[in-house]
Amino acid sequence: MADMPDPLRLLAEDADDLSVISAALQDAVARIGDIAYEKASRRLTLAFNRYRWEQGGERVRCGLQLGSVLAVKARRLRRQAKDAVVELLAISFEPGEAPGGAIVLTFAGGGDLRVEVECVDAVLADLTQPWPTRRAPAHDEA
Repeated sequence: MADMPDPLRLLAEDADDLSVISAALQDAVARIGDIAYEKASRRLTLAFNRYRWEQGGERVRCGLQLGSVLAVKARRLRRQAKDAVVELLAISFEPGEAPGGAIVLTFAGGGDLRVEVECVDAVLADLTQPWPTRRAPAHDEA
């Protein structure tokens, strides 16, 4: 029996930790319908198909959860188009009143989610076994 890869599990509590999650999620794809904000729980949850840069040639279903959320603002994302697919380029942190600020998820095509948080509280976890993909993400050189 082949060795199954260990699922990725990451926790972010500051901007540096968040940059590691950003790198792991670069080129991940999600449907708009897989983004859920639970205002009462102050939690934003996103489900992605993550390209496994650490392995190559595979994708895996994963979940990203942001806690301590105060507000979520979408720009240039069609929330009514639940089946529309977005591709994540990066996640960044813009400091505000310490330890809070904004976590910004930037998507291809110019859309983004700005998540105002009391503090950085993010968890990324692989949820399924990986599957092969023939198409690796490619980036145009500027």
